[in-house]
Amino acid sequence: MVKIICSLWLLILSVITVSAQVETNFQSRYDPNALFAPNFYPTGNSITRSATGEPNAGYWQNRADYRIQATLDDITNRITGTVTITYKNNSPHALPFLWLMLDQNLFNKDSRGQARMPLNSRSRYGDAKSNFNGGYTIIAVKLANENADADYIITDTRMQVRLRNAVKPGGDVITIKIDYSFELPEYGADRCGILKTKNGNIFAVAQWYPRMCVFDDVDGWNTLPYLGPSEFYCEYGDFDIKITAPANHIVVCSGELLNEAEVLTATQFSRMQQAKKSDITMMIRTASELTDPASRPKAVNLTWHYQLNNARDVAWASSKSFIWDAAKINLPDGKTALAMSVYPQESDGKKGWSRSTEYTKASIENYSRRWFVYPYPAAVNVATNIGGMEYPGIVFCGFRATEGDLFGVTDHEFGHTWFPMIVGSNERKYGWMDEGFNTFINTLAETDFNNGEYKNKPANMEFTAGYMFGENSESIFQNTRCPAGSQYRNSLIPQTGVWTGITAQRDTGPRPF
Repeated sequence: MVKIICSLWLLILSVITVSAQVETNFQSRYDPNALFAPNFYPTGNSITRSATGEPNAGYWQNRADYRIQATLDDITNRITGTVTITYKNNSPHALPFLWLMLDQNLFNKDSRGQARMPLNSRSRYGDAKSNFNGGYTIIAVKLANENADADYIITDTRMQVRLRNAVKPGGDVITIKIDYSFELPEYGADRCGILKTKNGNIFAVAQWYPRMCVFDDVDGWNTLPYLGPSEFYCEYGDFDIKITAPANHIVVCSGELLNEAEVLTATQFSRMQQAKKSDITMMIRTASELTDPASRPKAVNLTWHYQLNNARDVAWASSKSFIWDAAKINLPDGKTALAMSVYPQESDGKKGWSRSTEYTKASIENYSRRWFVYPYPAAVNVATNIGGMEYPGIVFCGFRATEGDLFGVTDHEFGHTWFPMIVGSNERKYGWMDEGFNTFINTLAETDFNNGEYKNKPANMEFTAGYMFGENSESIFQNTRCPAGSQYRNSLIPQTGVWTGITAQRDTGPRPF
């Protein structure tokens, strides 16, 4: 017995000694100088913005309106388009040249982004086809005002158009017309792509047209290249979009469908009118109709006409394999919008995407009550091979997601409507702004939805602290283009139940609603 007691004491003493050594050897990586470093604003007040971040007397903001016509070839996966951009210079500066973003050039094998990430990696920022060499083919660039070819140069994901006559300050307008084409990648940096299903491919199309870089009073032309993990910063304007696809496809897009009667069957048109008045999900095209030729109009191709106003971007999806349902969204100002979901037969079911429209409707209604009224005529959830990506009025989510995971990704991607789609922050530089705010509001939605059906357990704050201040953690201000970018992941951990961002601020002034 004495030997046993002595052995126990020795064991206890050894544990205490080891613990003391661990305690002694532990060195915190906490750096107060980094944590409390000056923020990114160079000054607190200027003629364009006040110290609060609100617009000052001299605030200005340029504008870009887009008219886009595009055609999808579902055999070659090629998209051919023409974009006409009407750009208004509200700044006090003459602009002798313009900058545009060519995001699809990320998928060129010689791009900076592909040098950063392996081309054959099916990662968030890679492409799985080792022989894929994508990017834009620019067919023509015209200065419509002068009916002349433009002088331009392309470097990686950017294009500079050099003008004969500068765009004058204070409201001068210029119109550029660009003819282009590109092959849609199968795995497009988890933002666009092609999902193969038993009834046909699903084409999720984003970053699909040349678009204007932002010219602002903070950085002038914002020309940071697109490398994959970095997201977007866009001018606002109106969009008029015409997409031609095979007639057996359903095409969904940001905005309002203007020619329903031309692209829907009589049955689908009738169902759609019912869905616009219904608080419960109504089927527009059922699973049993997927292989029925009568479920689509008789034609070779159809052109779908969409319109979206006061937005910063648009995206779309097309497939002959779409099940389609919809329901009415009730907004606090008495207006309504339309929640819709499109998904393949593989995603159907009560635990799966048949509840997607319910989740979409609940998310939009909830955040409209809490923050600001949803500004778009429709909210479309698309089942894809994309884990989760947001655009104005449309989001892409993983087709395998079910139950709480599907609610979570749906609520998160539509949560981005408020930050950055409405506020218009510069995601290319400050990814923590929209991800941090969105992660915070998602924790509220988990409690709000269906009496807390998917509410997470209380946060383990000790785990959260270790995760946030661990050896591999970075400053929240770290640019998302940096190799680790862990601050971006930190802001995407809703299971912790805490907001990992800091108080959101407008980084370049408010954007129009």
